[in-house]
Amino acid sequence: MRFLLEDLHDDLLGKVQRFRYLHDLGEGNGRRTMLFGGRVTYNAWIEARSSFVHGNYVATVLLCQSLIENLLAAFLHGGLLSELPPRIQFDETLKRCREAGILTDEDVTKLKALVALRNPLTHFRNVDDDRNLDRRSMATGRYTSDILSKDAWFAITLASRMMGKPQFRLDDHPTSFPLKK
Repeated sequence: MRFLLEDLHDDLLGKVQRFRYLHDLGEGNGRRTMLFGGRVTYNAWIEARSSFVHGNYVATVLLCQSLIENLLAAFLHGGLLSELPPRIQFDETLKRCREAGILTDEDVTKLKALVALRNPLTHFRNVDDDRNLDRRSMATGRYTSDILSKDAWFAITLASRMMGKPQFRLDDHPTSFPLKK
């Protein structure tokens, strides 16, 4: 119990800061969002937020990339905008979303940057690889924990921005209806 309490206390200010940031993201990107992709997308978002608040930065990056990939492909599939193969590659999803006007060139660039952050966390990279976390630390002179933190802030911000796009926002959508409070 003592270890649990110490763990909760040690980064309490950081947790509050990250929680407030998530709140501000929600205010800026819309509180009511249609999460295409079912339970996978929903759970990825819930767990990404929790991981971010608790400082689990690797999990945040991985979950945000999963969330975005499922959200975009499910929208293409569910909106009947595109006949999708059974296992669509993320690059193909990005291409189709760009062609459909869902994503901008800047969005695609940022999403590819997220993939570049996720891949070395998911797949082994030798220390000679410039995307290896230890290599990034040596090249920048920053602690790996600081690099992972920055990557997680980027990932959660990007995920929130994607969910705030007009295709997914319910509060700004012309066909949306107000919920009773």
